[in-house]
Amino acid sequence: MPTPDISPFARAVDMMAALDAGRVSSAELVEMHIARIARLNPALNAVIIETFDRARAMAAEADARRARGERTPLLGLPHTTKESNAVAGMLQSAGIPELAGFRASEDGPVPAAVFAAGAPLLGKTNIPVALGDWQADSPNYGRTNNPWDLGRSPGGSTGGGSAALAAGLTPLEFGSDIGGSTRVPAAFCGVYGLRPSETAWPRFGAFPFSTAPNPSAVLAVQGPLARSAHDLELAFRLCAGPDPGEDAAWRLELPPSRHQDLRGFRVAVLPDQPWVPVSSEMRARRDELAGWLAAQGATVAQASPQFDWRQHFLDYMKVLTARTSGGQPIEQRQELARNLRATGDDSANAVADGLLLSAIDYALLLDARERYRAAYRQFFRDWDVLLTPMALGEAFPHQTAPFTQRTLEIDGAMVEYRLEVFYPQVATMAGQPAVAFPGGFTASGLPLGLQAVGPYLEDLTVLRFVQLIEDARGGFVAPPGYE
Repeated sequence: MPTPDISPFARAVDMMAALDAGRVSSAELVEMHIARIARLNPALNAVIIETFDRARAMAAEADARRARGERTPLLGLPHTTKESNAVAGMLQSAGIPELAGFRASEDGPVPAAVFAAGAPLLGKTNIPVALGDWQADSPNYGRTNNPWDLGRSPGGSTGGGSAALAAGLTPLEFGSDIGGSTRVPAAFCGVYGLRPSETAWPRFGAFPFSTAPNPSAVLAVQGPLARSAHDLELAFRLCAGPDPGEDAAWRLELPPSRHQDLRGFRVAVLPDQPWVPVSSEMRARRDELAGWLAAQGATVAQASPQFDWRQHFLDYMKVLTARTSGGQPIEQRQELARNLRATGDDSANAVADGLLLSAIDYALLLDARERYRAAYRQFFRDWDVLLTPMALGEAFPHQTAPFTQRTLEIDGAMVEYRLEVFYPQVATMAGQPAVAFPGGFTASGLPLGLQAVGPYLEDLTVLRFVQLIEDARGGFVAPPGYE
């Protein structure tokens, strides 16, 4: 089959336009990506379950449907999905050794919507154990490398997806996010990642055995990664809607973006927190963008929701830990809590608290969460977007030490690994929508990612803001050697 006349780094919206115009077939797009996966994936280990026969069959069906005049939102567009997402009959271990052979019994609501839209599945992408790291490394599938530097993490937990996007192995990835798992990988690999508003997409099906909605399962969402904020909107609109069961009555009517050009946006820059080290290059990229936005006519100033960020962080750590440790035996959680308390660090103590929370304490934390949500509602009466770094710095070298013993080097100083979650949790704790987007490069040529946080259920406002930046300044750049 001849090589299609379209770049593997084209935006998903441009690939869809080429399909609609008949300039390329779905079969050609699928074969182009399969060839790149075969050639480039061995060094990256990004796509860890290949579904090439399925992709070819779905592409043939898509081309036949197009020939009949049918159209659906992603008809013929190849994609990948995170290993932990439920796809009927496929492995879904979340990188956990004990679940290495587990297969999902049915499609989760997000993959089901993507398949119904006609998108061929190229494969599943790599993750860390239990999705609990800013890397993509597990005993089940091995380690994924960052295409910008094979010695560095691609981010996590949707690290295989971000590496695949940056290397041109897929035009669209579907992941999930509870601690930055769509956004940190996007930042580390120079692509885009969306954390939708917490109730904007169905929330289950992104982890083994999460086969039904659970109202106590806060914080976690599913969301897309792409090489353009326009592609994020394409995916967002496709999957937006209520959980199954709620759809008997509820409909999601998305408010339009508050503004259509940068001149109207009111942009708050989150002030630096003295206890959160951020690299000087990351701060410089944020400040340069803030100055550029002001020059475009946007209103730009430092501002913050009215609450204590340290307490917000500690409360988040408690809820996160309670949400992610429930499968561990109580004896294991008790021992880990004792070890954490021995350090005397307040963030370690917060994790220890989360390991042993009572139902009453958890409910009280959810009450505190509602107060944070109210503070954000007040804040976004005066502002449209909150601008922050997406991470403390660039992608870090692969980490192999136990999680609690890891550190990161930020401007020559060693800092606690756990602090990498600070900027992701700015949006996560209150369920706000947030977009990670390319913010520039370090002096050594590694991508740096910034974050735009928006008003709850006004995802189109924050997406439009990032699209305007992308359209005016450019966005994704292919890593050297992958063009």
